[in-house]
Amino acid sequence: MKFYYTSRINLAIMALSVSMFICACRPQEQQTVIPYIPIDVTLFTSDPLFIDLSVPGGSAFLNGGSRGIIVYRLDQDNFVAFDRHCTYDVNNPCGIVELNSDFFLQDFCCNSQFLITDGSVFSEPAQFPLQRYRTVFDGNTLRIIN
Repeated sequence: MKFYYTSRINLAIMALSVSMFICACRPQEQQTVIPYIPIDVTLFTSDPLFIDLSVPGGSAFLNGGSRGIIVYRLDQDNFVAFDRHCTYDVNNPCGIVELNSDFFLQDFCCNSQFLITDGSVFSEPAQFPLQRYRTVFDGNTLRIIN
């Protein structure tokens, strides 16, 4: 009876050791959550500072968010706004998306590309879309909030 009990303990210790070894060998998962920073920005599209936002296809960079905000005018009445913090390796201070063309945002550190129209991943290594903020437009005033 004592032998049976000792064997079970040894088996449990061995199983625990093996599982700890397997977990230690796995690569660490990257943090994929952009830090939450409250956003409530109001701007006037008629302001000379934001002249590019007066027409569809125009964009502007703003301070705020985790690493800045990019705003893009989709059409006469709709805008999108994204945090410029790349979602590939959120702990990398270099991970900031820039406007690469009329359609793409790119993090030049990891070379991930995102569609400017919806923030979705176009080119890896990023796996997650950009953090999107809510936009409300009344014809002249654009409000960006989360």
